[in-house]
Amino acid sequence: MGLHGGTVAAHSDGPGHGAVFTVRLPAAAGRSTASSGAVDEAEAMPLPLEADGRQVLVVDDNEDAALTLAGALRMLGHAVHVAHDGPSALELAERAAFDLALLDIGLPVMDGYELARHLRARGGPPLALVAISGYGQERDKRQSAEAGFDAHLVKPVTLEALKLALKQLGVVAGEG
Repeated sequence: MGLHGGTVAAHSDGPGHGAVFTVRLPAAAGRSTASSGAVDEAEAMPLPLEADGRQVLVVDDNEDAALTLAGALRMLGHAVHVAHDGPSALELAERAAFDLALLDIGLPVMDGYELARHLRARGGPPLALVAISGYGQERDKRQSAEAGFDAHLVKPVTLEALKLALKQLGVVAGEG
């Protein structure tokens, strides 16, 4: 805690009275608690990679879903950037080269199919694309394949399904 400038305190009125633990950490400089845009800079900062980790882009307008997926990918050793709409994702793609992108299909402004086509049209190093959707019928999977996706995962995405898709795509990192 001390290295982070924080404190930990504990208080109890004695046996049988429970305890209160208080953890205090300073807020990050320049960071507000309100979301200020489609790309949260703290979400966009990659963590150090494991030896075989990859640069990953997660795009989902549901912030909780995006952060959960990003957390799972980080746990697996990947550096993750998060955007919440297509234009923000394209802006991130201008600034960083990604090995893998997981795109929600039902995005505002530009759906995941259109975003996939834009990302593919950019050229550059190979980019594995994974569709993330609440729809998992064969026609949905076919449509995502036609849009250029390499895999199609159905929400809610389980850790096991994510690991299997990454293994099949050759995007493997530590087991967390």
